[in-house]
Amino acid sequence: MSFLDSLNISGSALTAQKLRMDVISSNIANASTTRTENGDTYRRKMVVFSEATNSPFSGVLDSLAQAENLGGVEVTAIVEDQSDLKPVYDPDHPDADESGYVMMPNVDTVDEMVDMMSATRSYQANVTVFNAVKLMATKALEIGR
Repeated sequence: MSFLDSLNISGSALTAQKLRMDVISSNIANASTTRTENGDTYRRKMVVFSEATNSPFSGVLDSLAQAENLGGVEVTAIVEDQSDLKPVYDPDHPDADESGYVMMPNVDTVDEMVDMMSATRSYQANVTVFNAVKLMATKALEIGR
């Protein structure tokens, strides 16, 4: 692993965590959406990560790491949570069934906020790593002066 591979790994993690935060924000925004474009109740979405075989930034460093697997993280999929929707009694709601129940999204805002804090902390940790590597590279260049 070369010195600058950690930039690729941190960069891929930053991209993945940003997408995770976007999906969580969408979940929170749709916590009370009873009808989507296709007419169904909104379902919570989750991001699936996997180990990246090649970092998205590897093209920049191909000459440095021809045969190496640079690693990192990538988003494999965004999946819908298939857990049960929450029935809420509201007979005046336009989406209520004949019994007066409205099927509310399976989004728990407390869980979403915990996930958001986790994604934010992970993002901050990767920014710290990225900046540390930049600082080390700068110091290494100063030694050569």
